[in-house]
Amino acid sequence: MNTFLQIHPDDNVLVALQDIPEGTTISFNGQNIELQQSIAAKHKFLIHPVQHGDPITMYGVLVGKATKPMIPGESITTENIVHDANAFHEKDASLQWQAPDVSKWKKRSFMGYQRNDGQVGTRNYWLVIPLVFCENRNVAVIKTAFEKGLGFSPAEIYNEQVQDLVSLYKSGNLEAIHNYKAELLTETNKRHLVFPNIDGIKFLTHEGGCGGTRQDSDALCALLAGYIHHPNVAGATILSLGCQHAQVSILQTALKKLNPAFNKPVLVYEQQKSPSEFDMLSAAIKDTFLALVEANKQERQPSPLSKLVIGLECGGSDGFSGISANPAVGHTSDLLVALGGTSILSEFPELCGVEQELINRCETAATSDKFIRIMRAYESQANAVGSGFYMNPSPGNIKDGLITDAIKSAGAAKKGGTSPVTDVLDYTEYVTKPGLNLLCTPGNDVESTSAEVGSGANIVLFTTGLGTPTGNPIAPVVKLATNTKLATRMKDIIDIDTGTIISGQHSIEEMGEQILEYVIEAANGNIYTKAELLHQDDFIPWKRGVSL
Repeated sequence: MNTFLQIHPDDNVLVALQDIPEGTTISFNGQNIELQQSIAAKHKFLIHPVQHGDPITMYGVLVGKATKPMIPGESITTENIVHDANAFHEKDASLQWQAPDVSKWKKRSFMGYQRNDGQVGTRNYWLVIPLVFCENRNVAVIKTAFEKGLGFSPAEIYNEQVQDLVSLYKSGNLEAIHNYKAELLTETNKRHLVFPNIDGIKFLTHEGGCGGTRQDSDALCALLAGYIHHPNVAGATILSLGCQHAQVSILQTALKKLNPAFNKPVLVYEQQKSPSEFDMLSAAIKDTFLALVEANKQERQPSPLSKLVIGLECGGSDGFSGISANPAVGHTSDLLVALGGTSILSEFPELCGVEQELINRCETAATSDKFIRIMRAYESQANAVGSGFYMNPSPGNIKDGLITDAIKSAGAAKKGGTSPVTDVLDYTEYVTKPGLNLLCTPGNDVESTSAEVGSGANIVLFTTGLGTPTGNPIAPVVKLATNTKLATRMKDIIDIDTGTIISGQHSIEEMGEQILEYVIEAANGNIYTKAELLHQDDFIPWKRGVSL
């Protein structure tokens, strides 16, 4: 295994692939560099001397500038560099893309749920959704009833543990309580007791729908419409109070905008028009049960890989993200695009500094102009409240080598591979064009993942260097570790270890192909991701304020 890496020949820093002690002499391009400090794995050190204000370059782009003179072998830190990034402008070049060889997947398919509108689901869920936070409690009542009655409850194993402990306590066997060890439930078929073709009922509670701006309520309705329209969803039960901003009519308009011929079953109950809460909930439970009977008649059928839509997401990123998991996922995206499929790259604050590359990859000037307009509006909004994209890196990011937003962004953008950008979507807009789509979301893991799925992603590839349990209610979230230490330490939440790229066991291309094979198996329903097994159903709508 190499001890360091130069990512791009224009870079004036090297990345440590393992801890390197102070005083170690590094030989690079005929130059001997003595390390001035111990360099922790994932961190960077200078190749050449720099003066105050000189550029720091990684991935071949500007990622910061020096705040003081430094010599070769010196570590870059938050104390000696600050964020800086290249400006961007209108499209000034065209991309000549060489698609990867996908001949071995040309005749492949996956077993999916084919919907009337041509979309294909990788799962089959029913949704129960409140239009306003006032209905969250009623949703919780329905949730308890259905999860216990149909065997979908994620708490079932923990309930059994408590019952075991209560029995031991009543018997006076305190020693047995101290020695008690629970067993992990991993057999997914234990969830399919009544309706074998339904993966579950999901409950999308939230804190919106009223009390904020009308724009927030409209955006919430548009996002919820995306979830109901989603191919992984058979239908939905909607609870409305009645007087809130997020009216049923707004949701219905949003659904018709997505598909004028929309015909999925959507059951609506408005509390202020009901004789009583009991009457409303009883009717909702009975009607939902009858709808589940119909939804259970749907079965998986062979479907082309071009019907896959993958979300490209990262969270808890580290200094290896941009050289292992992200470029591997980027290759998977390129493979899927070459097969006629779709991928979605989001988190606009984490595209800072690589905008021009993405602009030049846009297929049309109209697409690139839309990207420029959204990016500038978003950054202006952040600056207006005294923030900015430069504040995006978290303490964990910085601790593990992502010193500036531009360093983080240059690595994060690798998830988008090298293919042309076929479309740019604003928040809650739904994918309609195959190929790589750019979707405006914040960098917040859950807000962004929620948005990608709301825009049509039927599987999400989520890279992490520090570890995060993030999942989604209706789409499988595949968690990819950037390093083997993380994959070993948090194996209960990690699905794929891409740290073998760092150790030299696999190339980026080999790992990208392995990820595609995993995606196909997950789409088939043969694999349930760790986030699914843990019922990690994260859902947070984005209020269009400043969230980085």
